[in-house]
Amino acid sequence: MKKHSLIIRSIIPVILIFMLFLSNCSTIPIIGRKQLTLLPESQLVSMGVTNYRGFLDTMPLAADAKNTQMLNEVGTNISNAVEQYLKDNGLENRLKDFDWEYALVESNVPNAWCMPGGKICFYTGILPYTKNADGMAVVMGHEIAHAVARHGNERMTQQLLTIAGGMALSEFIKTKPAETQSVFLNVFSVGAQVGILLPYSRKHEYEADRLGLIFMAMAGYNPEEAVAFWTRMSESGGAKPPEFLSTHPSDIKRIANMKKVLPEAMTYYNKYK
Repeated sequence: MKKHSLIIRSIIPVILIFMLFLSNCSTIPIIGRKQLTLLPESQLVSMGVTNYRGFLDTMPLAADAKNTQMLNEVGTNISNAVEQYLKDNGLENRLKDFDWEYALVESNVPNAWCMPGGKICFYTGILPYTKNADGMAVVMGHEIAHAVARHGNERMTQQLLTIAGGMALSEFIKTKPAETQSVFLNVFSVGAQVGILLPYSRKHEYEADRLGLIFMAMAGYNPEEAVAFWTRMSESGGAKPPEFLSTHPSDIKRIANMKKVLPEAMTYYNKYK
């Protein structure tokens, strides 16, 4: 009897997690993968805006008017194309809390990222590798893809479930704001290295690469530039940000994977250009 009781107690958490997944899973557009996202997007967006503003308060905006204008044009074109695609496919609610914003800051680091809500930042250090509007669209499409795919929500959900233990996630978020903020910074901050989520993060990177190529193609930018961009990155020889080494696929693997998905992206490019 005691043995049966132990078995039942061990099975119940598994059943509960499975039911939780079924009731709270969403499907990533185009990719089709089911994901568990338990945090309200509106809350993530609010945290994203706060941290985006805080970051910009500490970093000088670039004085490069030409590339700042290009950044805004590329970002606007891709985000508009993505919004139209989602609307055409009945998925416009996926971005209902978004208010797109693009910033170019002075930094030698070759990096770019996106906070929830469409708050995107490029560092001037990545411009020697983007070189043109198509190259910038490669990076922009990738960052927008992370936001559209809700990778941040998925990663935060995984981390919070791990540290919350048996506490309901909604209760944990409400009663432990400092811990929740710490997880947010661990997931989204520059230089974050998340051990348990490392495999998922690389999966997210490949998904964002594929979606990013499609999104830039929808906006009329040539996705073939992605191979050239990552080839330049791989040949740079300089030190890269920690997150590029820890959570991103190697340049060689990334380029090989992009070559595989390029034909799919080119169908969108030929359709929308």
